[in-house]
Amino acid sequence: MPGRLLVLSNGHGEDLIALRVIQALKQRRPEIEVAVLPMVGEGAVYRGAEEQGLLRRVGPRRQLPSGGFSNQSLRGLLADLGAGVLGLTLRQWRFVRRWGKAGDPVLAVGDLLPLLLAWSGGGPYGFIGTPKSDYTWAGAPGIAALYHRLKGSEWDPWEWALMAGPRCRLAAMRDRLTARGLRRHGVAAIAPGNPMMDGLDLGTLPLALRDWRRVLLLGGSRMPEAAGNLKRLLESLALVPSGAPLLVLAPTGSRPAPHEWEPLLLDLGYEPIEPPEALAELGAAAAWACGRRLLLIGPGCFSRWACWAELGLASAGTATEQLVGLGIPALSLPGPGPQFKQGFAERQSRLLGGAVAVCRSSAVLAERAELLLGDPGLARQLGAIGTQRMGMAGGSVALSRAIEERLLGSADGATG
Repeated sequence: MPGRLLVLSNGHGEDLIALRVIQALKQRRPEIEVAVLPMVGEGAVYRGAEEQGLLRRVGPRRQLPSGGFSNQSLRGLLADLGAGVLGLTLRQWRFVRRWGKAGDPVLAVGDLLPLLLAWSGGGPYGFIGTPKSDYTWAGAPGIAALYHRLKGSEWDPWEWALMAGPRCRLAAMRDRLTARGLRRHGVAAIAPGNPMMDGLDLGTLPLALRDWRRVLLLGGSRMPEAAGNLKRLLESLALVPSGAPLLVLAPTGSRPAPHEWEPLLLDLGYEPIEPPEALAELGAAAAWACGRRLLLIGPGCFSRWACWAELGLASAGTATEQLVGLGIPALSLPGPGPQFKQGFAERQSRLLGGAVAVCRSSAVLAERAELLLGDPGLARQLGAIGTQRMGMAGGSVALSRAIEERLLGSADGATG
């Protein structure tokens, strides 16, 4: 009988990681039935794979006002409570409990909440811990860093207990430093690789782009926050002294859609144009110009465009980490949130070893952008740090192998 696996993921970045792992797992075990429960939002990331028959989305789902970042602000938490997040979580818990009664395994991707739900199912479970890394506090100042140093891990004791439980067959971390810290607390943690670096195009720079300075623009995917992030980043870019023509590559997900850019860009002095013939085949859905700056908007183009950039201007989560993992430094500009606030940005910068520099104003960002665009050696130095922190591609295949051996194998033995 083909096996079954339920995958829980609680955020856009977690959905992406889970999808990469599922795709690799289906290459190894094409007969396995994979169900995914996106705990935050509708799980749009999974739609294409669902249409291909690789998985099916199950269980109660709802788009929450905070986009899954209610822990970043009181306002976000109150908005989610008003939208019924407690009832949603209760229904998701009941769904996982019903799944667990059959003895089928559960794979949690994310942080404490999906891990807790996987444990509550009563059957075997595995965990891919995505948001926490000991790099974020090693050498950092402040009470929070001291707390983590005293523990010896960014993960907390109740999380250690869930990961060290007898039914937890797999605990995979994003880097070796974090896995080593957990092993000191009795968790058999591994770090086989980072799926975030899989599926990215490493192609050569098109000839048509070699006369342009190239910046990648990442404002996030949650509206209306993304629009505010993009506005601040583009205002900062306008302060960079004009030299060579500047190409601003703006890959997006489903949001913001091309039409949602129009009021923002018109307000900033951009005009819609037909892209130059030499750039017409890059996959852009829209092109806008302002002085010597040309902006291309490309839904779904991140994996193709990212490696072409010299610098990233980023107020995003997962995509920023992927960008610096390709060796491209970035500058960030925190806003009011709910996701990309000052604390989030500083934590991300520590995680990536300074390959993303947090800027406190548009003027500072413009100054640093001018410096990095004019000093390729410094840009390469910072990019190398990002590559080291993120690791090489291949993590999805390694994780799928560990899931097959530790989670599916043990589940087959228990039910066979």
